[in-house]
Amino acid sequence: MQYSEKVMEHFMNPRNVGEIEDASGIGEVGNAKCGDIMRIYLDIENEIIRDVKFKTFGCGSAIASSSMATEMVKGKTIHEALEVTNKAVAQALDGLPPVKMHCSVLAEQAIKAALIDYAQKNNIHIPELDGVVIDDDHDHHHDIEEEE
Repeated sequence: MQYSEKVMEHFMNPRNVGEIEDASGIGEVGNAKCGDIMRIYLDIENEIIRDVKFKTFGCGSAIASSSMATEMVKGKTIHEALEVTNKAVAQALDGLPPVKMHCSVLAEQAIKAALIDYAQKNNIHIPELDGVVIDDDHDHHHDIEEEE
């Protein structure tokens, strides 16, 4: 499997790792069955994401996707952050192997889950999140890959 230099760079030196105490919103997605679990913490003030941290338990692509996604939403407004799609994350990483595209989907969903948490805690309505379903138990079938 061929990984881009950017994926390797964000895997080896992930940005924004950690957690935020008293985070404005926390989103956790993934499941233990497939092995990728992502938790994203947002610190939001005046609708601006001032800080963002993540903890990801998963493969290199999951860690790289989390790292890149946090970089892409840091300093942005809530509404700008909601425009960060899994495709944008994958493109920013110069592409992900097809079997790893779900990692970028997880990153997008973790950000949305954290924003939903923030909206609920603060009784705020974020129209872009209407009808967003966070697929907690996405049972994507991993093809069993032999380690090279």
